[in-house]
Amino acid sequence: MDITLNSGFKMPIVGSGVWRMEKERIRDLIINAIKIGYRHFDCAADYKNEAEVGEALTEAFKTGLVKREDLFITTKLWNSDHGHVIEACKDSLKKLQLDYLDLYLVHLPVATRHTGVGTTDSALGDDGVLDIDTTISLETTWHDMEKLVSMGLVRSIGISNYDVFLTRDCLAYSNIKPAVNQIEKHPYFQRDSLVKFCQKHGICVTAHTPLGGATANAEWFGTVSCLDDPVLKDVAEKYKKTVAQIVLRWGIQRNTVVIPKTSKPERLEENFKVFDFELSKEDMELIKSIDRKYRTHQTVKFWGIELYA
Repeated sequence: MDITLNSGFKMPIVGSGVWRMEKERIRDLIINAIKIGYRHFDCAADYKNEAEVGEALTEAFKTGLVKREDLFITTKLWNSDHGHVIEACKDSLKKLQLDYLDLYLVHLPVATRHTGVGTTDSALGDDGVLDIDTTISLETTWHDMEKLVSMGLVRSIGISNYDVFLTRDCLAYSNIKPAVNQIEKHPYFQRDSLVKFCQKHGICVTAHTPLGGATANAEWFGTVSCLDDPVLKDVAEKYKKTVAQIVLRWGIQRNTVVIPKTSKPERLEENFKVFDFELSKEDMELIKSIDRKYRTHQTVKFWGIELYA
């Protein structure tokens, strides 16, 4: 099941994310996911495992497990490389061992002090606050992203973690419209207005935390997971599915792409089994009612500043 982007290319509606994935587990994750049926992988320079993903993809191609043209590969420009977009993209391509990217995203709408292409550091000032570079505008960054398309390095370009206002501005100054806005979105943080705005203007929404971060975000940020919600548990029991499958199906039925992350083979398979049932309109409304406007990603913990404030 695919979504056709405004660039004309098709994007699988379910993908596998590799954030916080240990390097030694990447190979098995990628190979197993492809065997299960995944054709969409979400990477980023900041995840610091592009090289391992590249090795796994190369193995998959060489063994005939899958062809390059059958996969949709996303990676992202890190904050510290906003002034070095072309170099950063080429660095990611080299690590991934690819000739082109299906999608390249601006990871966050902020430029920070450059620390070397591909290093993806988040430099802090003496005050312990993220050292933001105020000399590089998002418009400048976007026009450099557009050059990647004309160079044939990237098929589609997009944004990530942009709100309504920043997305609106990007639409105003762009020559190539953003194909995707990847955001945190789950039943406790449904982002209804942002989703509606993006879809109205032809921008596909991808949920980078479609399960609410679960255990990983609870450990990092002390947040609560929607997977423990009693309403979702009741819906899961009704459909004889897991809570995760219900949440992913809810995301799909909002016509948004979901990219759950797991290193467990059984969960990898479970997350892909979401095409054999459909939530009723009543249950979609029921899940809509549990929105808490609850963000689990809290940048202040690492950067001394809340970028989403």
